[in-house]
Amino acid sequence: MVGVGLHVASKYNYMLDSLSVLEVLRPVQDPELRKSLVELNMIRNLKIDTGVVSFTLVLTTPACPLREFIVDDCRRAVQKLPGVKEVLVDVTAETPHQKTLPGRTGIAGVKNILAISSGKGGVGKSTVAVNVAVALAQSGAKVGLIDADIYGPNAPTMLGLADAQITVTPSPQGEILEPAFNHGVKLVSMGFLIDPDQPVIWRGPMLNGIIRQFLYQVNWGELDYLIVDMPPGTGDAQLTLAQAVPMAGVVIVTTPQQVALLDSRKGLMMFQQLGVPVLGIVENMSYFIPPDQADRQYDIFGSGGGEKTSQELGIPLLGCIPLEISLRQGGDRGLPIVVSEPQSASAKALYAIAQQIAAKVSVAALA
Repeated sequence: MVGVGLHVASKYNYMLDSLSVLEVLRPVQDPELRKSLVELNMIRNLKIDTGVVSFTLVLTTPACPLREFIVDDCRRAVQKLPGVKEVLVDVTAETPHQKTLPGRTGIAGVKNILAISSGKGGVGKSTVAVNVAVALAQSGAKVGLIDADIYGPNAPTMLGLADAQITVTPSPQGEILEPAFNHGVKLVSMGFLIDPDQPVIWRGPMLNGIIRQFLYQVNWGELDYLIVDMPPGTGDAQLTLAQAVPMAGVVIVTTPQQVALLDSRKGLMMFQQLGVPVLGIVENMSYFIPPDQADRQYDIFGSGGGEKTSQELGIPLLGCIPLEISLRQGGDRGLPIVVSEPQSASAKALYAIAQQIAAKVSVAALA
């Protein structure tokens, strides 16, 4: 039925049309962006057929944490119109592209570049990076992962790619690497280029060169998110990344332990000084859950440190991940826990963190 406006002569000759549907949807907002779905052009392909209203809801990320909430709001709004028998909502997503920055070169086809970093080693940064990457891929996003820990490349093992071989193709721009792929994630790592027991004994300029190769000389294709698993500390790798590419943000991983928190604050401050948005803090190993006593929790590394630091620095706490034996086992076996035990407490925490990260990236891109 074709309408020319909201035509109401009386309650008996009301005409249901596209404009009336869009009008009742206008007050419905994206909770993260706090803007109207209609104004954001997130309502598309609107059709009306004998009382059945159908449309496509285009979210800003496949990993939207409030997806069902938004869909329910849309349905309730449209169902208030006279003559509506059914509301059909098809949900899809278009991830926005991060903002460009002067002096920094983006990667063709890559929409958002994110770093997972820490002030010190041993806090589970790679575990967080790998599981967040897989969780985003499971949501429907196109995801790549750079293992930028050149001296200790563990991502291939954690992604089940320890025995993978990557091809190198000559091109006018230099050698192009073809990333390995598993669990929905494309991966490049120094681990693919050296023998397992071979140490990398490099100075800063060589480190800078390989990270730039991983950024610009890899066949990444189209990606919604390229996650960079950083080495610990505040050295050459962090500086190279922050100065080479525009970054959508960085996530700082810590444990509740005081020495980890002290170092994580240094890493956080470094990225802020380099002009990289800090999306939030992740507290890993928040507490231990015994495998035979799922209702018990032990604060092995202390408690509340991540929350206290986030409050002091005004940085969001994205989530707290418990320590479970299955989390360690999954990393050793190449089966991230979001794949091997998705209903576990740590997997659920990692899913929620991935959703929070995706939401904050979308807000920053559309601000």
